[in-house]
Amino acid sequence: MLHLASQSPRRRELLARLGVDFGIIDVDVPEVRVPGEPPEDYVHRVAREKAGAGLLAMVAVPEALVIGADTEVVLGGRVFGKPRDHEDAAAMLRELSGRTHEVVSVVVLVSAGREAQRVSRSRVTFAALAEDDIAGYVASGEPMGRAGAYAIQGGAERFVSRLDGSYSGVMGLPLHETAALLREFGIATGFKPPVEGR
Repeated sequence: MLHLASQSPRRRELLARLGVDFGIIDVDVPEVRVPGEPPEDYVHRVAREKAGAGLLAMVAVPEALVIGADTEVVLGGRVFGKPRDHEDAAAMLRELSGRTHEVVSVVVLVSAGREAQRVSRSRVTFAALAEDDIAGYVASGEPMGRAGAYAIQGGAERFVSRLDGSYSGVMGLPLHETAALLREFGIATGFKPPVEGR
């Protein structure tokens, strides 16, 4: 059976869109960049460690398949992880204001004898943000727990003047790449009926 090794409700929501049945494994993997570690190597490593931790938790289920993923915001070689507090969130948003950054999202699928991965790279351009915009957004609490201190699917959507790449990848789980991995492992994806009123 397929399992998602993630504490993120956004990743659970995104994976459900592919119409597959899956279980959840809560893993707690430290997201700490090694000094000198290239940003993309860091994202790959964390995604693999999450998948590996999930597979280890399922050691009693030999046929288990586990998805691990990580998404980070990168600007000028710096990785913008989750903000420590409101001040850190505001500082991140000021740096992203009026600039284009990269969002690197890696998804890894592992079984007892196999591993495969895909990477999604997106370029996101923020409009110039007024201090009132930053203060109001930070006060909403939404930036906390989000890489780069923003959620593209939430209030920060209004900040994005251009997106080149994967919307779901910026959210945290690139669906095109994830579907390709699942097909590679023999798992068919499908479609769920639309929600009424949409």
